[in-house]
Amino acid sequence: QLQIVESGGGLVQPGGSLRLSCVVSGSDAGRYLMGWFRQAPNKERQLISFFDVHGGTKYIDSVKGRFTISKDNAKNTIYLQMNSLKQEDAAVYYCNVVGVAPKSWGPGTQVTVSS
Repeated sequence: QLQIVESGGGLVQPGGSLRLSCVVSGSDAGRYLMGWFRQAPNKERQLISFFDVHGGTKYIDSVKGRFTISKDNAKNTIYLQMNSLKQEDAAVYYCNVVGVAPKSWGPGTQVTVSS
């Protein structure tokens, strides 16, 4: 079992930064590769960054160079550092497993980018 709770979202001006956190708990914590997803209004949820099987990190083109995924295994926590935020980054952000069927989704954390 896996429980996921995201936090760290908020309102930020264009060009600003936020750091999102995802705490993973349960008997399966640490067992899966994890990634960050986001869902903008009227759009499907998309995977934007994740850890790959080789220990590396992957990003979609639109966030590459601006977002950084990291983790603290001791805390079972995944982070997403988001810099140079743009209005098109506004969405609800989620984390979940990658490479296998998603587990139960957490509540997500809202990111609003507005001046």
